[in-house]
Amino acid sequence: MYRKITLTLLATIFFIPMTSLNAAEKKNVLFIISDDLNNSLGCYGHPLAKTPNLDALAKRGVKFDRAYCQFPLCSPSRTSFLTGRRPDINGVKTNPGQANVGKFGGSPHFRETIPNTVTMPELFKKNGYSVARVGKLYHYNVPNGIGTSGLDDPQSWEKVVNPKGRDKDDEPQIFTLTKGQFGGTLSWLAAEGKDEEQTDGIGATESIKLLNQMKEKPFFLAVGLYRPHTPYVAPKKYFELYPLDKITLPVVDANHKKGVPAAAFLSFKKEEEQLTDGLRKKATQAYLASISFMDAQVGRIINELDRLKLADDTLIVFTSDHGYHMGEHGLWQKRSIFEESARVPLIMVAPKSKTTNVSSPRTVEMLDIYPTVADLCGLKYPDYLDGKSLKPLLEDPKAQWNRPAITQTILGKNINGYTIRNERYRYTEWNKGKDGVQLYDHDADPKELKNLANDPAHQGTVSELSKLMSQRLGK
Repeated sequence: MYRKITLTLLATIFFIPMTSLNAAEKKNVLFIISDDLNNSLGCYGHPLAKTPNLDALAKRGVKFDRAYCQFPLCSPSRTSFLTGRRPDINGVKTNPGQANVGKFGGSPHFRETIPNTVTMPELFKKNGYSVARVGKLYHYNVPNGIGTSGLDDPQSWEKVVNPKGRDKDDEPQIFTLTKGQFGGTLSWLAAEGKDEEQTDGIGATESIKLLNQMKEKPFFLAVGLYRPHTPYVAPKKYFELYPLDKITLPVVDANHKKGVPAAAFLSFKKEEEQLTDGLRKKATQAYLASISFMDAQVGRIINELDRLKLADDTLIVFTSDHGYHMGEHGLWQKRSIFEESARVPLIMVAPKSKTTNVSSPRTVEMLDIYPTVADLCGLKYPDYLDGKSLKPLLEDPKAQWNRPAITQTILGKNINGYTIRNERYRYTEWNKGKDGVQLYDHDADPKELKNLANDPAHQGTVSELSKLMSQRLGK
């Protein structure tokens, strides 16, 4: 069967409403998150990307040009923005199965560390909203080769839909750098069949059904799309949008590691040594094809929201869980804390907003999503959240904003990296500087090719950013 749905109706939890808003005043939320998507979108200036639906969505609201995840790995990132807490506080710093810790089999569940936290969807459920998820929001039901188990949070949702399409059944046809593996290694397939047969196509169809079912009551609908996560699978027509002779690869200098801490490159995977320029182009083609396929599914969902005349009363948020390397610095995929891996697309469309088709240059974090969504919907959110509402930037995208973004990672044998990004600089410390530091001036070096951390002329900046990062982290 190409189409297999698991639908779970979770028990309703009784609650005391945390706000006095009546149903007519409440705003809906449509939260859409892509998986492993960097900023390769037309609206972010990618020269090849065919993403007409997300480009159109950006014109309806505010596009954040400097938005950053808190951890460039699926489960830690998703747990962070859904709980509103940094990874060091919620305790989730690995994917399920990557560390033998926690009673949930692998990564610890945040309920072990912060058991009484109120998650973003849970806040809406406690305030009388109909709350549902389709696909991957936490790190659950990954039908692309990683497995079909993982971490979810049942008390966050009332309804759950776990789509599974022919992309899972077609695994024997997938090209992969590592035999038998698809989810964690470079792998791709130009698939036969229609969009609606793929996991994300089924997810879009189920999201449309839920919009129709939930429209009479204020709702919070979270849609987790799996693409462009590996394997990069999309119907053949999307591959045809990107002829191989039109694809250019990043230029990686033979001396690109000189003057840079070795820790910065520990996300490199040995199987990537097999890559030829021909394979690199095919991987890039497949990644872009998966993005265009994902974009088409976003379009289906937004079109239904418009058809139902719900857009004027619905806050729309689109983002990714983290960025992604496609050859920059000789790296592929995620987990580094260079710009390409830490930066995410973030588009917000506030209901009936007059602020449309604009970009914000301010530096923001995914932690800011939770308080922003709650604020715009008039809900009182927990005062312990680590982010801040972006409402002022949605009203004036260039308003004063002095909150740099912090991203962290763990690589190699427990080598901890923390990086802070403001509008001009990125500063990084590995094991509190014992394993090296990095500083990049994005005004002069947006590709982060020249490490200035040991330049005497920049020691003031190094000292200032190091102190600021410690203050923000409470260390």
